[in-house]
Amino acid sequence: MIGKNTIKKEEISGAEVKRTLETFSENYELNYEQNITLNHVARFPRYSLEDTEKIIAELEDKVGLRHKVAIHIVDLIPKDLSDLRLIFAKEPMQIEKADMEKILEILEQYFVEE
Repeated sequence: MIGKNTIKKEEISGAEVKRTLETFSENYELNYEQNITLNHVARFPRYSLEDTEKIIAELEDKVGLRHKVAIHIVDLIPKDLSDLRLIFAKEPMQIEKADMEKILEILEQYFVEE
């Protein structure tokens, strides 16, 4: 595509994507892909941006997860151990059941049903 380069590549959470697109849409018109993305991240329940950052930090510090995996967990909001096992299915690191339960406890502290 003409005029489009990747400047920086990093994993970001759905809450951060939503904030970025909403801020961008205040000054510019969103293209089709941006509208679809904003619609998707707005449709599903998410943690607030502040809570997302806190949860990611806790998952990295207390459980020792990589940043990418912590973001996937926050975005997918697993409800039980089987959901967590699916997230870790393709990860090279193995995680113990006690750590999975700790992850679920951290998520439950912040989750608010809508």
